Amino acid sequence: MTLPTEATLGKHGARPPEVGRDPLGGSADVLVGRGAVISPPGPLLSFWIHFSANAGAVAGLAIVVAVLLLAALAPWLAPYSPDLTNSSAFLRPPAWQEGGSSAYLLGTDAIGRDLVSRLMHGARLSLVIGIAVVALSIVVGIALGLVAGFARGVTDIVIMRMMDIILTLPSLLLAIVIVAILGPGLMNAMLAVAVVVLPHYVRITRAAVITESSKDYVTAARVAGAGHLRLMFSEVLPNCAAPLIVQASLGVSTAILDAAALGFLGLGAQPPAAEWGTMLADAREFVLRAWWVVTFPGLMILITVLAFNLLGDGLRDALDPKLKR
Repeated sequence: MTLPTEATLGKHGARPPEVGRDPLGGSADVLVGRGAVISPPGPLLSFWIHFSANAGAVAGLAIVVAVLLLAALAPWLAPYSPDLTNSSAFLRPPAWQEGGSSAYLLGTDAIGRDLVSRLMHGARLSLVIGIAVVALSIVVGIALGLVAGFARGVTDIVIMRMMDIILTLPSLLLAIVIVAILGPGLMNAMLAVAVVVLPHYVRITRAAVITESSKDYVTAARVAGAGHLRLMFSEVLPNCAAPLIVQASLGVSTAILDAAALGFLGLGAQPPAAEWGTMLADAREFVLRAWWVVTFPGLMILITVLAFNLLGDGLRDALDPKLKR
Protein backbone atom coordinates (compact mmCIF):
# COMPACT_ATOMS: atom_id res chain seq x y z
CA MET A 1 0.00 0.00 0.00
CA THR A 2 1.40 3.39 -1.00
CA LEU A 3 0.91 6.20 1.50
CA PRO A 4 -0.05 9.64 0.17
CA THR A 5 2.87 12.04 0.02
CA GLU A 6 2.97 15.80 0.46
CA ALA A 7 2.89 16.24 -3.32
CA THR A 8 -0.46 14.45 -3.57
CA LEU A 9 -2.04 16.19 -0.58
CA GLY A 10 -3.19 19.77 -0.24
CA LYS A 11 -1.79 22.28 2.20
CA HIS A 12 -4.02 21.01 5.01
CA GLY A 13 -3.74 17.33 4.19
CA ALA A 14 -6.80 17.16 1.88
CA ARG A 15 -6.67 15.68 -1.55
CA PRO A 16 -6.88 18.20 -4.41
CA PRO A 17 -9.98 18.21 -6.59
CA GLU A 18 -10.09 15.52 -9.24
CA VAL A 19 -11.86 15.52 -12.58
CA GLY A 20 -14.13 12.50 -12.89
CA ARG A 21 -17.19 11.28 -14.66
CA ASP A 22 -20.68 12.57 -13.99
CA PRO A 23 -22.06 10.50 -11.08
CA LEU A 24 -25.45 10.52 -12.78
CA GLY A 25 -24.03 8.67 -15.77
CA GLY A 26 -23.73 11.63 -18.14
CA SER A 27 -20.85 12.18 -20.48
CA ALA A 28 -19.91 15.62 -19.15
CA ASP A 29 -16.92 15.91 -16.84
CA VAL A 30 -17.61 17.18 -13.33
CA LEU A 31 -15.28 18.56 -10.72
CA VAL A 32 -15.20 16.45 -7.56
CA GLY A 33 -13.44 17.68 -4.48
CA ARG A 34 -14.20 18.43 -0.83
CA GLY A 35 -17.69 16.99 -1.32
CA ALA A 36 -18.69 19.47 -4.09
CA VAL A 37 -20.13 18.38 -7.44
CA ILE A 38 -20.60 20.80 -10.32
CA SER A 39 -23.69 19.67 -12.19
CA PRO A 40 -24.12 20.05 -15.96
CA PRO A 41 -25.64 23.35 -17.18
CA GLY A 42 -29.40 23.72 -17.15
CA PRO A 43 -31.49 23.84 -20.34
CA LEU A 44 -31.46 27.64 -20.62
CA LEU A 45 -27.71 27.89 -20.08
CA SER A 46 -27.13 25.03 -22.50
CA PHE A 47 -29.32 26.77 -25.07
CA TRP A 48 -27.39 30.03 -24.68
CA ILE A 49 -24.01 28.24 -24.95
CA HIS A 50 -24.99 26.70 -28.29
CA PHE A 51 -26.73 29.85 -29.51
CA SER A 52 -23.84 32.18 -28.63
CA ALA A 53 -21.42 29.89 -30.47
CA ASN A 54 -22.94 31.31 -33.66
CA ALA A 55 -21.59 34.86 -33.99
CA GLY A 56 -24.06 35.68 -36.74
CA ALA A 57 -26.99 34.67 -34.56
CA VAL A 58 -25.78 36.88 -31.70
CA ALA A 59 -25.39 39.80 -34.12
CA GLY A 60 -28.88 39.15 -35.46
CA LEU A 61 -30.31 39.07 -31.94
CA ALA A 62 -28.61 42.38 -31.10
CA ILE A 63 -30.02 44.03 -34.23
CA VAL A 64 -33.51 42.66 -33.60
CA VAL A 65 -33.45 43.97 -30.02
CA ALA A 66 -32.21 47.35 -31.26
CA VAL A 67 -34.99 47.58 -33.85
CA LEU A 68 -37.60 46.54 -31.27
CA LEU A 69 -36.38 49.23 -28.85
CA LEU A 70 -36.31 51.78 -31.68
CA ALA A 71 -39.89 50.92 -32.58
CA ALA A 72 -41.11 50.95 -28.98
CA LEU A 73 -39.47 54.30 -28.17
CA ALA A 74 -40.19 55.98 -31.51
CA PRO A 75 -42.68 58.54 -30.10
CA TRP A 76 -40.00 59.77 -27.70
CA LEU A 77 -36.86 59.32 -29.81
CA ALA A 78 -38.16 60.69 -33.12
CA PRO A 79 -37.34 64.39 -33.47
CA TYR A 80 -40.54 65.17 -35.39
CA SER A 81 -43.95 63.73 -36.09
CA PRO A 82 -43.76 61.31 -39.05
CA ASP A 83 -46.43 63.28 -40.92
CA LEU A 84 -45.11 66.79 -40.16
CA THR A 85 -44.19 68.62 -43.38
CA ASN A 86 -41.88 71.58 -43.93
CA SER A 87 -42.47 73.56 -47.11
CA SER A 88 -38.97 75.06 -46.92
CA ALA A 89 -37.16 71.70 -46.72
CA PHE A 90 -38.30 69.69 -49.73
CA LEU A 91 -35.82 66.90 -50.58
CA ARG A 92 -33.24 68.22 -48.12
CA PRO A 93 -30.09 66.02 -48.35
CA PRO A 94 -28.53 64.31 -45.31
CA ALA A 95 -26.62 66.45 -42.82
CA TRP A 96 -23.15 65.40 -44.06
CA GLN A 97 -23.91 66.28 -47.67
CA GLU A 98 -23.72 69.76 -49.17
CA GLY A 99 -27.00 71.54 -48.59
CA GLY A 100 -27.91 69.35 -45.65
CA SER A 101 -28.90 70.47 -42.17
CA SER A 102 -28.29 69.07 -38.70
CA ALA A 103 -32.02 69.46 -38.08
CA TYR A 104 -32.61 66.64 -40.59
CA LEU A 105 -29.84 64.07 -40.12
CA LEU A 106 -30.95 61.76 -42.94
CA GLY A 107 -32.65 64.44 -45.01
CA THR A 108 -36.30 64.90 -45.94
CA ASP A 109 -38.68 63.50 -48.54
CA ALA A 110 -40.52 65.21 -51.38
CA ILE A 111 -42.92 67.08 -49.07
CA GLY A 112 -40.45 67.96 -46.33
CA ARG A 113 -41.02 65.13 -43.87
CA ASP A 114 -38.06 64.06 -41.70
CA LEU A 115 -36.70 60.65 -42.78
CA VAL A 116 -35.35 59.74 -39.34
CA SER A 117 -38.79 60.15 -37.78
CA ARG A 118 -40.51 58.24 -40.56
CA LEU A 119 -38.01 55.37 -40.40
CA MET A 120 -38.48 55.06 -36.63
CA HIS A 121 -42.26 54.98 -36.89
CA GLY A 122 -41.97 52.73 -39.93
CA ALA A 123 -40.15 50.22 -37.75
CA ARG A 124 -43.22 50.07 -35.49
CA LEU A 125 -45.56 49.40 -38.39
CA SER A 126 -43.32 46.87 -40.11
CA LEU A 127 -42.69 44.90 -36.91
CA VAL A 128 -46.39 44.92 -36.04
CA ILE A 129 -47.12 43.54 -39.50
CA GLY A 130 -44.48 40.82 -39.18
CA ILE A 131 -45.46 39.73 -35.67
CA ALA A 132 -49.22 39.85 -36.35
CA VAL A 133 -48.87 37.84 -39.56
CA VAL A 134 -46.76 35.17 -37.86
CA ALA A 135 -49.10 35.02 -34.85
CA LEU A 136 -52.15 34.51 -37.07
CA SER A 137 -50.52 31.97 -39.37
CA ILE A 138 -48.93 29.96 -36.56
CA VAL A 139 -52.22 29.66 -34.64
CA VAL A 140 -54.17 28.53 -37.70
CA GLY A 141 -51.28 26.41 -38.95
CA ILE A 142 -50.89 24.55 -35.65
CA ALA A 143 -54.64 23.86 -35.50
CA LEU A 144 -54.76 22.51 -39.06
CA GLY A 145 -51.53 20.54 -38.61
CA LEU A 146 -52.76 18.89 -35.43
CA VAL A 147 -56.06 17.96 -37.05
CA ALA A 148 -54.33 16.58 -40.14
CA GLY A 149 -51.78 14.64 -38.10
CA PHE A 150 -54.29 13.05 -35.73
CA ALA A 151 -57.29 12.57 -38.03
CA ARG A 152 -55.40 11.22 -41.07
CA GLY A 153 -57.52 9.73 -43.85
CA VAL A 154 -59.70 12.05 -45.95
CA THR A 155 -59.30 15.00 -43.57
CA ASP A 156 -55.52 14.82 -43.83
CA ILE A 157 -55.64 14.54 -47.62
CA VAL A 158 -57.98 17.54 -48.02
CA ILE A 159 -55.94 19.81 -45.72
CA MET A 160 -52.57 18.91 -47.21
CA ARG A 161 -53.74 19.17 -50.82
CA MET A 162 -55.02 22.67 -50.07
CA MET A 163 -51.61 23.57 -48.64
CA ASP A 164 -49.89 22.06 -51.70
CA ILE A 165 -52.03 24.23 -53.99
CA ILE A 166 -51.01 27.36 -52.06
CA LEU A 167 -47.34 26.35 -52.24
CA THR A 168 -47.47 25.85 -56.01
CA LEU A 169 -48.29 29.52 -56.55
CA PRO A 170 -45.61 32.24 -56.31
CA SER A 171 -46.01 33.78 -52.86
CA LEU A 172 -46.00 37.43 -53.91
CA LEU A 173 -48.34 36.77 -56.83
CA LEU A 174 -50.79 34.96 -54.55
CA ALA A 175 -50.66 37.84 -52.05
CA ILE A 176 -51.34 40.34 -54.85
CA VAL A 177 -54.34 38.31 -56.03
CA ILE A 178 -55.78 38.12 -52.50
CA VAL A 179 -55.35 41.86 -51.91
CA ALA A 180 -56.81 42.61 -55.34
CA ILE A 181 -59.92 40.62 -54.34
CA LEU A 182 -60.25 42.06 -50.84
CA GLY A 183 -59.12 45.59 -51.69
CA PRO A 184 -55.91 47.48 -50.86
CA GLY A 185 -55.18 48.23 -47.23
CA LEU A 186 -52.97 47.25 -44.34
CA MET A 187 -55.31 44.66 -42.79
CA ASN A 188 -55.99 42.95 -46.11
CA ALA A 189 -52.26 42.88 -46.87
CA MET A 190 -51.57 41.25 -43.50
CA LEU A 191 -54.27 38.65 -44.16
CA ALA A 192 -52.85 37.94 -47.62
CA VAL A 193 -49.31 37.43 -46.31
CA ALA A 194 -50.65 35.20 -43.50
CA VAL A 195 -52.31 32.96 -46.08
CA VAL A 196 -49.09 32.80 -48.09
CA VAL A 197 -46.93 31.62 -45.16
CA LEU A 198 -49.61 29.35 -43.63
CA PRO A 199 -48.60 26.07 -45.39
CA HIS A 200 -45.15 26.05 -43.77
CA TYR A 201 -46.61 25.86 -40.25
CA VAL A 202 -49.20 23.26 -41.26
CA ARG A 203 -46.60 20.97 -42.80
CA ILE A 204 -44.14 21.33 -39.90
CA THR A 205 -46.85 20.63 -37.30
CA ARG A 206 -48.26 17.64 -39.18
CA ALA A 207 -44.81 16.08 -39.66
CA ALA A 208 -43.96 16.55 -35.98
CA VAL A 209 -47.32 15.09 -34.89
CA ILE A 210 -46.85 11.98 -37.03
CA THR A 211 -43.33 11.51 -35.63
CA GLU A 212 -44.31 12.03 -31.99
CA SER A 213 -47.54 10.01 -32.11
CA SER A 214 -45.66 6.75 -32.50
CA LYS A 215 -43.51 7.28 -29.40
CA ASP A 216 -44.01 5.49 -26.11
CA TYR A 217 -45.07 8.49 -24.01
CA VAL A 218 -48.00 9.21 -26.35
CA THR A 219 -49.01 5.55 -26.34
CA ALA A 220 -48.85 5.52 -22.52
CA ALA A 221 -51.01 8.64 -22.31
CA ARG A 222 -53.52 7.12 -24.72
CA VAL A 223 -53.68 3.90 -22.70
CA ALA A 224 -54.15 5.98 -19.53
CA GLY A 225 -57.33 7.39 -21.06
CA ALA A 226 -56.15 10.72 -22.43
CA GLY A 227 -58.50 12.23 -25.00
CA HIS A 228 -57.59 13.73 -28.35
CA LEU A 229 -57.37 17.30 -27.02
CA ARG A 230 -55.04 16.30 -24.20
CA LEU A 231 -52.87 14.29 -26.56
CA MET A 232 -52.72 17.24 -28.97
CA PHE A 233 -52.02 20.10 -26.62
CA SER A 234 -50.46 18.50 -23.53
CA GLU A 235 -48.41 15.65 -24.94
CA VAL A 236 -47.53 16.23 -28.60
CA LEU A 237 -47.56 20.01 -29.15
CA PRO A 238 -44.90 20.90 -26.51
CA ASN A 239 -42.51 18.49 -28.23
CA CYS A 240 -43.18 20.15 -31.61
CA ALA A 241 -42.33 23.65 -30.37
CA ALA A 242 -38.66 23.81 -31.47
CA PRO A 243 -39.18 23.70 -35.27
CA LEU A 244 -42.17 26.03 -34.97
CA ILE A 245 -40.13 28.62 -33.05
CA VAL A 246 -37.43 28.53 -35.71
CA GLN A 247 -39.97 28.85 -38.52
CA ALA A 248 -41.69 31.73 -36.71
CA SER A 249 -38.47 33.73 -36.45
CA LEU A 250 -37.82 33.19 -40.16
CA GLY A 251 -41.47 33.93 -40.92
CA VAL A 252 -41.26 37.42 -39.43
CA SER A 253 -38.63 38.37 -42.00
CA THR A 254 -40.74 36.90 -44.82
CA ALA A 255 -43.82 38.79 -43.62
CA ILE A 256 -41.93 42.11 -43.39
CA LEU A 257 -40.51 41.62 -46.89
CA ASP A 258 -43.83 40.65 -48.47
CA ALA A 259 -45.71 43.47 -46.71
CA ALA A 260 -43.08 45.94 -47.93
CA ALA A 261 -43.48 44.60 -51.47
CA LEU A 262 -47.25 45.04 -51.30
CA GLY A 263 -46.79 48.54 -49.90
CA PHE A 264 -44.41 49.36 -52.74
CA LEU A 265 -47.05 48.22 -55.25
CA GLY A 266 -49.69 50.37 -53.54
CA LEU A 267 -51.63 47.37 -52.20
CA GLY A 268 -50.46 47.44 -48.57
CA ALA A 269 -50.28 50.35 -46.14
CA GLN A 270 -51.63 53.49 -47.76
CA PRO A 271 -50.08 57.01 -47.64
CA PRO A 272 -49.34 58.86 -45.46
CA ALA A 273 -48.57 55.78 -43.30
CA ALA A 274 -44.87 55.58 -42.42
CA GLU A 275 -44.30 52.05 -43.70
CA TRP A 276 -40.98 51.21 -45.33
CA GLY A 277 -42.48 49.77 -48.52
CA THR A 278 -44.81 52.74 -48.89
CA MET A 279 -41.87 55.10 -48.39
CA LEU A 280 -40.08 53.38 -51.26
CA ALA A 281 -43.15 53.73 -53.46
CA ASP A 282 -43.42 57.46 -52.71
CA ALA A 283 -39.74 57.95 -53.60
CA ARG A 284 -39.65 56.13 -56.95
CA GLU A 285 -39.66 59.27 -59.08
CA PHE A 286 -36.81 60.84 -57.09
CA VAL A 287 -34.32 57.97 -57.32
CA LEU A 288 -31.90 59.76 -59.64
CA ARG A 289 -31.81 63.15 -57.89
CA ALA A 290 -32.49 62.27 -54.25
CA TRP A 291 -30.79 58.96 -53.46
CA TRP A 292 -31.47 59.17 -49.72
CA VAL A 293 -35.25 58.86 -49.95
CA VAL A 294 -34.84 55.36 -51.44
CA THR A 295 -31.61 54.19 -49.85
CA PHE A 296 -32.47 54.51 -46.16
CA PRO A 297 -35.86 52.73 -46.23
CA GLY A 298 -34.29 50.00 -48.35
CA LEU A 299 -31.43 49.62 -45.87
CA MET A 300 -33.87 49.31 -42.97
CA ILE A 301 -35.72 46.50 -44.76
CA LEU A 302 -32.43 44.79 -45.63
CA ILE A 303 -30.95 45.00 -42.13
CA THR A 304 -34.14 43.91 -40.35
CA VAL A 305 -34.84 40.96 -42.65
CA LEU A 306 -31.21 39.84 -42.47
CA ALA A 307 -31.24 40.09 -38.65
CA PHE A 308 -34.33 37.89 -38.33
CA ASN A 309 -32.83 35.34 -40.73
CA LEU A 310 -29.59 35.19 -38.72
CA LEU A 311 -31.62 34.85 -35.52
CA GLY A 312 -33.60 31.99 -37.04
CA ASP A 313 -30.42 30.18 -38.09
CA GLY A 314 -29.06 30.49 -34.55
CA LEU A 315 -32.27 29.20 -33.02
CA ARG A 316 -32.22 26.23 -35.38
CA ASP A 317 -28.64 25.38 -34.40
CA ALA A 318 -29.41 25.72 -30.67
CA LEU A 319 -32.75 23.88 -30.62
CA ASP A 320 -32.00 21.02 -33.01
CA PRO A 321 -29.91 18.34 -31.21
CA LYS A 322 -28.54 17.12 -34.55
CA LEU A 323 -27.02 20.53 -35.33
CA LYS A 324 -25.59 21.38 -31.89
CA ARG A 325 -21.88 21.96 -32.04
